[in-house]
Amino acid sequence: MSLPPESREEAIARLTRSASDLASRTRREVGDHGVQAAAASKAWRILAELFGGVFAGLAGGFVFDRFFGTVPWGLIVGVLSGFAVSVWMARRTANRLMAEARLEGEPKSVPFDEDE
Repeated sequence: MSLPPESREEAIARLTRSASDLASRTRREVGDHGVQAAAASKAWRILAELFGGVFAGLAGGFVFDRFFGTVPWGLIVGVLSGFAVSVWMARRTANRLMAEARLEGEPKSVPFDEDE
């Protein structure tokens, strides 16, 4: 049994409806998780800069002490300089993120529980 012949316009309209139905069934609802994930990513980056600088200074001070025998001064100077560099890097990153936030405009208001 064959289908009745249809005109070209009818076939295109039928295919368009089928494609839009398929697109609506397969579309995922996207919440604000992307915004939250981006904010968490930025916070983790600043935290990693803070800890990374201290640990890099600790490792550098340890290596310096091993080669030159200046225990514990290499560690002390290394940790303090690593901390200073990490604070500088974290502040630089925070300033850059604040500048990006200013360019994006006003943040969206979050409704209170009573408003819903």
